Amino acid sequence: RGRGRRSVLYRVLYVGRQATDPLCEAAAGYEKRLARYVKVSVAALRDHGSTAEQGERLLAALARDPPSTWVALDERGEQPTTAALAAQLEGWHSLGLRQVAFVIGGADGLSVAVREAAPRSLALSRLTLPHRLARLLLAEQLYRAHTLLRGEPYHRA
Repeated sequence: RGRGRRSVLYRVLYVGRQATDPLCEAAAGYEKRLARYVKVSVAALRDHGSTAEQGERLLAALARDPPSTWVALDERGEQPTTAALAAQLEGWHSLGLRQVAFVIGGADGLSVAVREAAPRSLALSRLTLPHRLARLLLAEQLYRAHTLLRGEPYHRA
């Protein structure tokens, strides 16, 4: 179990600066752990202009290197359990998807165009979260999902 997953790439695209602060450092730590299971790429897009302009930049970034599927992080999205997220990731891996992108909006969230174009929408919380915290929670949950799939002791629920 788990062989071949390392060829899968998880891309995290977010609007904002790549800051050096405790949240970004913690996210980078989980992304490094996650890299034991899958390839991980994180890219920040400039946080300027309207939400619509930011959305255009996000969609353009996705179009330049089209993922097999992608997920918009939005408080209106599905709120799966960790086990359900793990099952979804396992399903994508079983289908042979090579690249899954996760998109996080800026201070004003994602544009309507991004939300409507997204094949799937995921809510890490019903609360509005800053992009750095959303990146941290996403990285931790992706890591947790992979440890669950591998039967490793990190996930205790």
